[in-house]
Amino acid sequence: MAIRGIHSSVTDIRRQVFTAVARLAYEGGDYSRIEEIPYKIVPGERASYRNSIFLERAIVGERLRLAIGLPLRSVEQHAPISDGIVESAIAEKYYDPPLVNVIKFACNACPEKSVHITDMCQNCLEHPCREVCPKHAISGENGRSVIDQDLCIKCGRCVTVCPYNAIIKIERPCAAACGMDAISSDELGHATINYDRCVSCGQCLVSCPFGAISDKGQIFQVVHAIKQPGEIYAAVAPAFVGQFGPKMTPEKLRGALRELGFTDVEEVAVGADLCTIEEAHDFLDNVPDKLPFLATSCCPAWSVMAKKEFPEYEKCISMALTPMVLTARRLKKVHPGCKVVFIGPCAAKKLEASRRSIRSDVDFVLTFEEVMGMFEAKNVDLSGDLPETELNEATAAGRGFAVSGGVANAVVEAIKKIDPEREVKVQAAQGLRDCRQMLRLAKAGKLNGYLLEGMACPGGCVAGAGTLQPVAKSTAMVKIYTNKADKKNALDSKYREIADKLN
Repeated sequence: MAIRGIHSSVTDIRRQVFTAVARLAYEGGDYSRIEEIPYKIVPGERASYRNSIFLERAIVGERLRLAIGLPLRSVEQHAPISDGIVESAIAEKYYDPPLVNVIKFACNACPEKSVHITDMCQNCLEHPCREVCPKHAISGENGRSVIDQDLCIKCGRCVTVCPYNAIIKIERPCAAACGMDAISSDELGHATINYDRCVSCGQCLVSCPFGAISDKGQIFQVVHAIKQPGEIYAAVAPAFVGQFGPKMTPEKLRGALRELGFTDVEEVAVGADLCTIEEAHDFLDNVPDKLPFLATSCCPAWSVMAKKEFPEYEKCISMALTPMVLTARRLKKVHPGCKVVFIGPCAAKKLEASRRSIRSDVDFVLTFEEVMGMFEAKNVDLSGDLPETELNEATAAGRGFAVSGGVANAVVEAIKKIDPEREVKVQAAQGLRDCRQMLRLAKAGKLNGYLLEGMACPGGCVAGAGTLQPVAKSTAMVKIYTNKADKKNALDSKYREIADKLN
């Protein structure tokens, strides 16, 4: 999380790639001109970021392919960037698994986790590092402490106690960010992903300082769908507030997305309200008589992790559909034959929308970062005089789903409306490592009767892999927006009003 929210050269390259892919789709014509794009993104003769400009362009080429949804090419493979692009130029979902990919020749082959004593060691008399080491891996040598790497278990206790901060722990950033421990090294030291463990949360791709990891995109196909006859609706996640800059207010969102070619916009917070009432009833109907606890279902990466790691508690995950799916179903009921594009902060939503049970509801998934590329491709001035309209169907509770703790707060509020006498205990976790620990406690019987909220991204949806703003800033912006929600309507009547639209 250390590099989140910092605008960098990796950020620039990613956004240039998304813009180029969107522009290519909007303009149409001969798609073989994608071969020219790496030379536009990385111009000149001298490398700016690596030791070879040819390597830089090769990496951009693979990023372009991934942004279109095409598979990576092996470094041994001789093929043009455009290989397969004609087949991908369709107005429907194009998904070739896996979702998250490592561009091997972009990877720095970072070292595995290790602990090192630097030259700043003062060989102090107390030497607490040696005292706390559970494996006695630290000893004195030539006037300083040294670590026997064969004995060291990388627990980090010595790092914590050194009074001079002279001991450091180094870990591959992508592996450190992976709460599923799904990343290791191949025979060349490059990062490799164990897809049996990966839940596609995307935290690795925003934690790699070399930009070597990327997910596959659907911008290309969305633009083709926009260019086709028919209605296409943008379903925008609650975390959108502030993502597109300070002058892009929520009131301008509808106008901005219509500039891209969308028919209209729907807040996914409306689906969050529906999800809230479903999960509230799930809790009241099942806990504690039928289930020891109930866990929320909104975050797909958390839900998949829970079912993978703790299959015996699969029934304890709420059966409520996610806000994305509920919103899409509502749109397709009201506007038969339309296409729905979910726009949000999350990489895992792309995987969720590709499941057979959901594919007919959610046609495409884009991240905020990808949509920004579309804005730039179409030269939409987000600080200009866009028409302003209110997005005011959702409750403050629904809009609060974007931040950690928001889902549980909404469900508890709904339970109190249904059964004021019911006391609800809540445990929330953010980040998959903490989520796993929470489920271990639940397995041990320490969270019986609880409502559990899990969020794969530390900070909640506002910290998703496809966001544009620092997490703290986004959290503050969402909270301001939730306070603007219409509080004149009682929560229960608001839910009934939304539910009536589905009937």
